[in-house]
Amino acid sequence: MDYEEQLREKEKQVRKILAPYCKLEGIVGMEQPLFYRNKVHAVFGEDQKHRAISGIYEERTHRIVPVDGCLIENQKADAIIVSIREMLPSFKIRPYNEDTGYGLLRHVLIRTGQTSGQIMVVLVLASPILPSKNNFVKALLKRHPEITTIVINVNNRSTSMVLGEKEQVIYGKGYIEDTLCGKVFRISPRSFYQVNPVQTEVLYAKAMEYAALTGKETVVDAYCGTGTIGIIVSDKAKQVIGVELNADAVRDARNNAKINQVRNIQFYQNDAGCFLLEMEAQGAKVDVVLMDPPRSGSSEEFLAAVARMAPEKVVYISCNPETLGRDLKYLTGKGYRAEKAVAVDMFPFTGHVETVVMMKKESVNLVQNINTTRGRI
Repeated sequence: MDYEEQLREKEKQVRKILAPYCKLEGIVGMEQPLFYRNKVHAVFGEDQKHRAISGIYEERTHRIVPVDGCLIENQKADAIIVSIREMLPSFKIRPYNEDTGYGLLRHVLIRTGQTSGQIMVVLVLASPILPSKNNFVKALLKRHPEITTIVINVNNRSTSMVLGEKEQVIYGKGYIEDTLCGKVFRISPRSFYQVNPVQTEVLYAKAMEYAALTGKETVVDAYCGTGTIGIIVSDKAKQVIGVELNADAVRDARNNAKINQVRNIQFYQNDAGCFLLEMEAQGAKVDVVLMDPPRSGSSEEFLAAVARMAPEKVVYISCNPETLGRDLKYLTGKGYRAEKAVAVDMFPFTGHVETVVMMKKESVNLVQNINTTRGRI
């Protein structure tokens, strides 16, 4: 499908869902919508002649579709994966076989820094021993000197999860760094980091525009992940409170705050809804809630907690228009009004689209309207 047609289809989808609540400003597409993914994952296996293959699973199966290059993936990352596959026979390394449990290499994950140019290679192995490890690293770096770190991740479980719990850094620092909206972020193998940093800057700029912070606000960054948006808005807020359930993400978020010398932000490991209710019980006041939930949307417990805390403004970043519509229905029934929204195409050539919606507490709007009317009189 032509890219302009993709944008029209996505805009139409979001506009339809938002129609009962507010107008959509439109959709912001990419100027260059190819090779944007900074995170590339390949699963390894063997064909019928026991030759190594790498690629992606066919939908709803574990049959590997061989892929050497993809038009939405970073080209260097794809080239590194091909090189690793070509190197396997000379190092007598066999891909892992899910059915028999034999073999070593399960997956390769490549992460690249858009602005830094740094590249991380993660070798996901079924056991912790990589034969001729030092020579393997030397051979790979000879082919790709642009690689800045190599990590072994051990996944010896029968699971559909790509990464295991144990890691061993065999070259470099074990992480890469990248700059987003003027802030530096550390990315480790398991860190969450947006896969399209070019459009992430567009998305976050819109969220900041909608939040319209003056420097006096207390902001809650719910579902904060590794703290990216909270750290980015910290310059414009009095204080930012980040809440995230994932312990690894919270650790990364705290590191990222230190790297950027941000002192007006605190991160808590907790369920976002429980945390807001605890804040309310302590009589705390929140001016703005930034929320960026997973594709499943927010929980009713969290939305109920938001309604009880009654922040003046809620900025909702959504990666799923369907669950966004469901959550808007709840919040608009609890005294909020959606004022404006914009779609951002974070994932060209896929069916996914991001949306930012700004909601205000109805009572605030009523007071403003009364004051405006008085001014006219």
